[in-house]
Amino acid sequence: MTEVVAALIWDEGRFLICQRPADKTRGLMWEFAGGKVEPGETRQQALIRECREELAITVSVKDIFMEVTHQYPDMAVHLTLFHASVISGAPQLLEHHALRWITAAEIPQYNFCPADRPILQQLQEQYGLR
Repeated sequence: MTEVVAALIWDEGRFLICQRPADKTRGLMWEFAGGKVEPGETRQQALIRECREELAITVSVKDIFMEVTHQYPDMAVHLTLFHASVISGAPQLLEHHALRWITAAEIPQYNFCPADRPILQQLQEQYGLR
């Protein structure tokens, strides 16, 4: 089981999503910023590192929004999505193909990675009418 962390970063009613590079597995699908937890890291440390490496931002990691376990054809993942906020920097395209700030109502317009779908359903239920 691969431990993966991701950030739910809000800005004025919109949250940040990232489009995977075309040459990676699940290429051009949308996801939350984050990545794999490395040996010796806490999940919070991994999320801070991933956001710095992928987006050139420093985040403050808050509480857990949701956890999901998903079996892809090539790997099983345990995904922890944390509430997070940007404390310095502005998101940059260092690894992803594209970035967007979207509302929960806009979720259906994007093709997300399957592991994110239960999270997106929860976001729509909690924030979809705002």
